[in-house]
Amino acid sequence: MATRQVLGIPRARLTVLTLASHSRNLISPGQRQYQPTFASRPYQSTRWASKPSKDIPQRAGREKSRHPPRPISRQEWIIIVCSALLFVDVSSRIDWKDLLLSKEEHSLVKPSYAGHTEMLEAAKEIAQILGQDAVTCDADVLEHHGHSDWSTSNSPVRAAAIVYPRRTDHVSAIARICSARNVPMVPFGAGSSVEGNFSQPYSGICIDFTYMDKVIAFHPDDMDVVVQPGVNWVDLNNQIAHTGLFVPLDPSPTATVGGMVSTNCSGTNAMRYGTMKDWVLNLTVVLPDGRVIKTRRRPRKTSAGYNLTSLFVGAEGTLGIVTEVTLKLAPIPKETSVAVVAFPTIHSAAAAASKLIRSGIQLAALELMDDEQMKLLNTHGSDAVRKRVWDEKPTLFLKFSGTTKDAIKSDVSSVGEIIKPLTDKKFHFAKTKQDELDLWSARKEALFTMVNTRPKGTEIWSTDVAVPISRLAEIIEISKRECGSLGLFASVIGHVGDGNFHVSMMYDPTNPQQKYAVAKCVKNMMTRALEMEGTVSGEHAIGIGKKECLVDELGEETIGLMRQLKASVDPKWVMNPGKVFDWMG
Repeated sequence: MATRQVLGIPRARLTVLTLASHSRNLISPGQRQYQPTFASRPYQSTRWASKPSKDIPQRAGREKSRHPPRPISRQEWIIIVCSALLFVDVSSRIDWKDLLLSKEEHSLVKPSYAGHTEMLEAAKEIAQILGQDAVTCDADVLEHHGHSDWSTSNSPVRAAAIVYPRRTDHVSAIARICSARNVPMVPFGAGSSVEGNFSQPYSGICIDFTYMDKVIAFHPDDMDVVVQPGVNWVDLNNQIAHTGLFVPLDPSPTATVGGMVSTNCSGTNAMRYGTMKDWVLNLTVVLPDGRVIKTRRRPRKTSAGYNLTSLFVGAEGTLGIVTEVTLKLAPIPKETSVAVVAFPTIHSAAAAASKLIRSGIQLAALELMDDEQMKLLNTHGSDAVRKRVWDEKPTLFLKFSGTTKDAIKSDVSSVGEIIKPLTDKKFHFAKTKQDELDLWSARKEALFTMVNTRPKGTEIWSTDVAVPISRLAEIIEISKRECGSLGLFASVIGHVGDGNFHVSMMYDPTNPQQKYAVAKCVKNMMTRALEMEGTVSGEHAIGIGKKECLVDELGEETIGLMRQLKASVDPKWVMNPGKVFDWMG
């Protein structure tokens, strides 16, 4: 540390900061940014001017002054002295460490978050802007926002307060207040994520988007819509159905658009329509310090600048808070139908799925439910689902869509021929629209049925992986066999049309042996997926539940680059901290 006298005052110090040795894992010397040095000769474009411009100086350097220096007047000395005194007074009130640190150097300082009292002061300040009814510290509400029955990835800490913004400027004010006080911010949508994406390991302020549920603009001729993050996708599709358009994603019916963007969700329609990233045109984002940006404009394509939209999609709220989303829309298919067929083994069902994917038939969805799931439907399904007795065997659910009924019938016939060598079970095809709804309801109810029927005192560990299509049957068969050997309820279900499947297991969290066995089984599945060149998360994102697995998948160098991006946007590390990866590993 070096000190220097400023204006003859020994207590005013400038601090020269050096990078600590432990920072090397984050930024190597070759990666550090330095101020570029350019030639002193003035540049003149040869593209825009055919001859030298009179407005551009034609020689470098400065001419020597023809006049001797003028002495400083008494009035100017008074101004200098007064300025120095004012500087000393102000400097005593400034946190010079915070002021002098660059963003890069901020990222090297371990985050230090406000205490509970400071967080409550931040909540009071927010209430002065949003109104007292927009902030709550009720214990039951805090618990609801901090714990999920859908997931085992929960943290023991709860937020200090829940706030309910209604507009982008509200969110901007929240961010400015929290950033100034080093208070963590945790966005909250529907609370249906399963990897602890909205948990609050460092407490902080939880930002609930329940009241940011407006459709801001609808452009049916352009086939897009601008919405706030609290809009439920099912409600949105119902509102715009009369125009023949819809958002083709199909995650949990409870999901809201903000959470769908945050996790880059997909769902049963991903085989035909892709994932959330394919349907987001632009985003309005509040950065951690309260600044508001829009990632791009509204055309279907652009090559202007960095693709910031994709940077925030799937970032789990760790880089900024999404307050507006412009979504592309698709035409509602004129004709649809559903078919169901059971198979003797999980391997034959997965093998049939792989053959269908490679056949070229344009299926809208291809889903798998194992024998345990089918048993649940017969005993605990809804009235509509229990209208029929289901084969308690691994079953494929197929969704067809097209422009004519004849086209769909042709696809159904082709599917029947492809799967015939793999099963002797009857191929059930929906004959009416009600049949179609009832058959597909069985697939959509699966997770809710499991959650609602689990024995008291047990928890569900639900996770997913995705692999290349050619390895799908193999990994599903191995995972099903390993899970089934635990002697616990274990089930496989998945969006096999795009190589993604889920495993759910019920266990007693107070039983160390059960908890260890389930955790080991999940870890083995992740390792197996990576060995097959797959991913540890097909659609649930990372949250707090899969951080270690993400390092296994991408490696330290890639995670290091992600940390650099995070540090440049959020140097105080206050945006949803503890998710995706930890500070400095």
